[in-house]
Amino acid sequence: MDIRGSPELVLCFGSNKVWRSGPWNGLGFSGIPETLTYSGINFSFINNKQEITYSFNTNLSVLSRVTVHQSGTVERSLWVDGSGLWNIIWYAPKDQCDNLPPCGPFAMCNPNKSPKCDCIQGFTPKSPDKWVYRDAVDGCVRKTPLDCKNGTDGFLTLHKTKLADTTNATVDMSLSLLECRTKCLNTCECSAYAPADVQNGGTGCIIWTNELTDLRVFVDDGYNGQDLYLRLAAADLGNPNPRVNDLELSRGNDIELPLLDLNTIHSATENFSIANKLGEGGFGPVYKGKLGDGQEIAVKRLAKTSVQGRIEFKNEVLLIAKLQHRNLVRLVGCCIEAEERLLVYEYMPNNSLDFFLFGNSKDRVLDWQTRFKIIMGIARGLLYLHQDSRLRVIHRDLKASNILLDEGMNPKISDFGIARIFGDEAEGNTRKVVGTYGYMSPEYAMQGIFSQKSDVFSFGVVVLEIITGKKNRGVYLADTHTNFLDHASMEFMEGGKQLANG
Repeated sequence: MDIRGSPELVLCFGSNKVWRSGPWNGLGFSGIPETLTYSGINFSFINNKQEITYSFNTNLSVLSRVTVHQSGTVERSLWVDGSGLWNIIWYAPKDQCDNLPPCGPFAMCNPNKSPKCDCIQGFTPKSPDKWVYRDAVDGCVRKTPLDCKNGTDGFLTLHKTKLADTTNATVDMSLSLLECRTKCLNTCECSAYAPADVQNGGTGCIIWTNELTDLRVFVDDGYNGQDLYLRLAAADLGNPNPRVNDLELSRGNDIELPLLDLNTIHSATENFSIANKLGEGGFGPVYKGKLGDGQEIAVKRLAKTSVQGRIEFKNEVLLIAKLQHRNLVRLVGCCIEAEERLLVYEYMPNNSLDFFLFGNSKDRVLDWQTRFKIIMGIARGLLYLHQDSRLRVIHRDLKASNILLDEGMNPKISDFGIARIFGDEAEGNTRKVVGTYGYMSPEYAMQGIFSQKSDVFSFGVVVLEIITGKKNRGVYLADTHTNFLDHASMEFMEGGKQLANG
């Protein structure tokens, strides 16, 4: 094991590396798909101040061995009862991109292409005359120098990779993915970064300040590899595909949101199976899914004909990716591929608040302690949006159906499609009133004037719904047109005995 940088397994011939596994990413070694896909062996990796160990275990009925052959290959085998044979489940080097070095610096190796080596976007062959003869050992050099002084550089996401050699890289497990990006931009020598652990959206930070070597891409759809964020000058970022067009704003706003492949989403949702459909809103349908690491997700699929949906898609990416609070729903990532626009959230097993309040059989589950817990959680989420986050955000569509509940009945505010960043203004004005009538404050519904007070008004309506178990839209007295709020006010003036549901 080479413990320099991010520890990884290596195979050496004398003092020369002939193969490396790629670093451990929380789920497995980034260059060994089998550590993720084989269910017969449980792999474990420990890296702390006291120890760095890699181990595995099987049940007592399974025999396993690892063999290093004189030919320079290593293989893992399992004994098959009854056949008298060892079954090889993994070996390396596996293909021409596994041998070191497959290509030179800043060149990507693809075993399904000929020639196998190609310069990454933004780079050009260092020795063009050698590339004619398929000699890529000198690698590639930047087309445009990085602009550290003016801060105009951005990042290109390289998908499904085995991470570059980390021998001379720095690792900081205390940083988030966003903090890692910021550190890279603030370090003139930084050429790329990646999460050290891919679980939960990515944590920990690996930063390369030198050349990237031994890069390869995995072309098997069953293995996603790992995302690597390559720093490029603005001139070399370009718009090579629709992803860049839709995320141009996010790059300029210090957002690094993981991009998921469409194949991954198809697999997670069983090709958007009707059985996995959770519901449908103005944005489009929402599906339940499960990623390869077992994480359950909810996928919002933008209706392809929805112009407003595209606007809300960008708004949601820009806002919620910057907001982190226990009472806000977490955005896991997004997918922008072909005509598809998908937002991927953490899955909330208890559905939305309106399902419990207004359903035929669920309202009795909400005892008063749970209702109070939900009210306080929503209040904390709003306080964060209005005062404690680095952005001042007005939600503008707070309602029971936009409050999701996790397995512990903790509320999470969702749907930031029409939210607005507010800055230092006391109030704003809009000609286009959007939201849900019944939850809108009068000045917003009639004059388009909105402020933090607009969200507080909506919150008050939701609180009344939680207390009464009644929807706010409807007539409550047979001989009048008394609405929900008037009815609640009248009941309160009379002592409120009939107001509470429970």
